[in-house]
Amino acid sequence: MKKKTSPVLAVVLLIVVVVLMLTGKAVIEKYVPSKEKADLKEYYQLKEADDTAVIVDNVKQDTTAKLVAGKIYIEYRFLHDTLNQRFYWDGNENKLLYTTPSEVTSVAAGSSEYQTAKEKHTENYTIVYADADKTYVALDFVKKYTNIKYKMYKDPNRITLTKTWGTIEQSSVKKDAELRVKGGIKSPILRTVKKDETVTIVESGEKWTKVCTKDGYIGYVKNRQLDKAEKKELKSDFKEPQITHNLKKEKINMAWHQVTEPTANSTLANVISATKGVNVISPTWFYLDDNNGGIKTLVSSDYVTYAHQHNVEVWALVSNLENPDVDTTQVLTHTSTRENLTNNLISAAIRYDLDGINVDMEALSTDAGEGYIQFIRELSIKCKKNDLVLSIDNYVPSSYTAFYNRKEQSCFADYIIIMGYDEHYKGSEEAGSVASIDFVKNGIKDTLKEVPAEQTILALPFYTRLWAETTGEDKKVTVTSEVVKMNNQQTVVNNSGASPKWSDKYGQYYIEYQKDGKTYKMWMEESQSIEQKLKAAKKAKIAGTSVWKLGMEDPTVWDTIIKYVN
Repeated sequence: MKKKTSPVLAVVLLIVVVVLMLTGKAVIEKYVPSKEKADLKEYYQLKEADDTAVIVDNVKQDTTAKLVAGKIYIEYRFLHDTLNQRFYWDGNENKLLYTTPSEVTSVAAGSSEYQTAKEKHTENYTIVYADADKTYVALDFVKKYTNIKYKMYKDPNRITLTKTWGTIEQSSVKKDAELRVKGGIKSPILRTVKKDETVTIVESGEKWTKVCTKDGYIGYVKNRQLDKAEKKELKSDFKEPQITHNLKKEKINMAWHQVTEPTANSTLANVISATKGVNVISPTWFYLDDNNGGIKTLVSSDYVTYAHQHNVEVWALVSNLENPDVDTTQVLTHTSTRENLTNNLISAAIRYDLDGINVDMEALSTDAGEGYIQFIRELSIKCKKNDLVLSIDNYVPSSYTAFYNRKEQSCFADYIIIMGYDEHYKGSEEAGSVASIDFVKNGIKDTLKEVPAEQTILALPFYTRLWAETTGEDKKVTVTSEVVKMNNQQTVVNNSGASPKWSDKYGQYYIEYQKDGKTYKMWMEESQSIEQKLKAAKKAKIAGTSVWKLGMEDPTVWDTIIKYVN
């Protein structure tokens, strides 16, 4: 008689079998590599049939290009921000511009023709496509002016593009290996990398290395599957156009002369006779007068003649602040109005035998930024052709003035002038110095990160501000201020009864006093404070200095200035 199996034992055996099966499955799931293939269209973010992935310097970009009639087109914003900022799209007049040191190339949207100077050229493809949302530019056209190389691949559509030249690290694969989206055996497979295939190393990890294949797949392979990395030098035969500058051999000792009406030109003899060593004068002669690029002029031939007789160059200033009805952004962002503006300035400069143009466009909106830089490029070409010095006035660098793009300005303009003042200004919420020594030093240091020293000029103030602080019943302090000319400071000091005290922190004399229930404060500008700034300029080996403005100075300050400009 056979013994019956205990029901309890049967249940235990069943549980053991199930546990073993589950454990085995878990082991398999953990240690057996996944064979899942990645969705390449999703990986490359391709939504439309003509979408083309863009890989730049072994990095997959967020943007996609378009494949149209066998040609690759890239979106303008990506072109400008990533590949070549000198392409400028005028969305108001539907024109693409490219500026070299000597000429501007222009292309109308939807055209295969482009014009450089007075010559027309034709490609066998449409150069620019534009719709209501985006503008696309043929990459082959971009390549004419940009130090890049690219290659197209299909299934899926993608291009690999090189724009950075130098040393990279590469390795070859020891045997066929799976290239995965992420570092891990469970990550989906992009493709198999064949034995001896060369890949570029993007980032090395502890167990996995991020690589890019020649045909634009970026993923991870195990470290042990790669040979020892070797360096490779990427070289290009593209020749960048050389930009030259009209720089003076001597130090610049420049001064602005404010001219608000024609009769003010007659004061030139008096203001020059009070100076020492000034070799450039900048009268405020031009300002934007309408939205079509028209300018108001206050030029005087006699003024120029007198200046030249005294070996002083005339760099006439053009401003955008005098006529409140002018929309500076509109002028700068329309190609036709920019052209009118530059032509008007150059015409006046030639007619009156000027030596240069000084651009002083302030309070620009970010919307005007790219148009402003394009204006500088276009104006520089015409200045060079007419042997005119082009100088540009700039704020002390800050995050909110970054769009003024001083680096690009300096590529085309001859001199970049730092307005080393207005640290505290009329609208400031608290009293403070107009130009403390650290403010000036930092302004020089930060400008030199973008601009060569031989093109940099530091502008100094011949004024300060007298601050009045009023404390209300709610203990809130209200601050107001007024400009005090350097030659009027001593009167303020005498009337206050206060004794100026030197501050090493500010590099200035400081006074504070009480009157009529208010607290008055003034950080003074005089020979000693100006000398601190001149020393900073000399140490930085910059091109020279300028002053705002003639007629406000104490005559003795020139004895200090002359020591640093000769």
